[in-house]
Amino acid sequence: MTTDTAKFTLRIDAELLKKFRYTADYNGRSANRELEVLMKKHIAEFETEHERIIFQ
Repeated sequence: MTTDTAKFTLRIDAELLKKFRYTADYNGRSANRELEVLMKKHIAEFETEHERIIFQ
């Protein structure tokens, strides 16, 4: 794990998590990687609609 890797705790309904893990497995990903892919997609869509997010 690199120093740029952050940890994030998520509280979620157990049934929703089971379904999410199922879809992640279907896509050949871990739940963690699936969430990362979805987050990147969401941010890209947001930046396309609004503006690029830049932190200084």
